[in-house]
Amino acid sequence: MVRRTGLIDTAVESLRSRISSGEWPVGSRIPPEPSLVELLGVGRNTVREAVQSLVHAGLLVRRQGSGTYVLSSSELAVTMSRQIADARQRDVVSVRRALEMEAARLAARRRTATDASDLLAKRDARARAYAGGDLDEMVSTDLELHRAIVRTSANPVLRSLYDNLIEAIGDNIRFNFVTDAHAHDSHDSLIEAIVAGDPDRAASETSDYLSGLLDDA
Repeated sequence: MVRRTGLIDTAVESLRSRISSGEWPVGSRIPPEPSLVELLGVGRNTVREAVQSLVHAGLLVRRQGSGTYVLSSSELAVTMSRQIADARQRDVVSVRRALEMEAARLAARRRTATDASDLLAKRDARARAYAGGDLDEMVSTDLELHRAIVRTSANPVLRSLYDNLIEAIGDNIRFNFVTDAHAHDSHDSLIEAIVAGDPDRAASETSDYLSGLLDDA
């Protein structure tokens, strides 16, 4: 029994590490059971129990007839999401403003040429999604742009805080699109400021659009 429990714990940690590292990103389908058996070097029952453990933890979700998907990359994010599930949108925007202003300021100081290209590409993807009118794609591309800015800040603590609030932020972005609070070009000036290496302007642009959302909330 001790050995079996140890095998399950080891399998859980192996799966968790692939999720937290981004090898299996949020929204992706994890390999099917036979592949996991081979990957982990354990039996089917051990794989099933390890997967079920992460389903209970909120990191994975089973979809009938489709497979098992990554729901969250962090158990802390799941806990945070549950705790603030009933938060008012203006409270979420207020926290976003605090985090995203600093992220924009640091991103403008620390961006590399690769970062700049990535930000411009994500800005353009966001614009295409808006033009296409698909709400899910609009939310997804907008969220990815914000995450890219936070990554570009090169501050691991800021990135961790942001990622652990990602579900609430995604819900807020969806709310803003549904209520038409987002203009299709509302981030163009922000990205231009970061690419140009202007931290004060980047922070100001972030403050302006999020303060506008606070007025609307």
